[in-house]
Amino acid sequence: MNEGGWRETVVVRRRFLNWMLGTGAGALSASILYPVARFLVPPEVEESDESQITLPMAPRDIARNSGQIFRFGSKPGMILRTPSGELKAFDGMCTHLDCIVQYREDISRIWCACHNGHYDLNGAAVQGPPPRPLEEYSVVEVGDKIVVSKDTG
Repeated sequence: MNEGGWRETVVVRRRFLNWMLGTGAGALSASILYPVARFLVPPEVEESDESQITLPMAPRDIARNSGQIFRFGSKPGMILRTPSGELKAFDGMCTHLDCIVQYREDISRIWCACHNGHYDLNGAAVQGPPPRPLEEYSVVEVGDKIVVSKDTG
């Protein structure tokens, strides 16, 4: 092989290696930066504008002095039947740190397990760190169905 052909082969190999290294570095950078960018800029999630829901349970399914969690759009809700028999519904998230609350039959209160927050049966914060009352929803029994709605006013 003459010297000109040899140099030309070296140049072609060098270009090929530079292209391979550049492509590999670009692919590595993209595989690292894409997940980081997706984390820093999360996709937009549509908030549910649902203001009314029919629960998948009948009024008779909720015993006195008991409660159940249900899904209200993208957030939890809670329905309970008081010891006196009245149905009430509330936002299912504690006003302190958005933990999910539950109804405790033993003390007849709504309770947040995160920091031992207590709400009375009207949703008012009565013990612990919750700064404000739970949002109360209106409950209507329509035949064998329960309709829960937010006050949009």
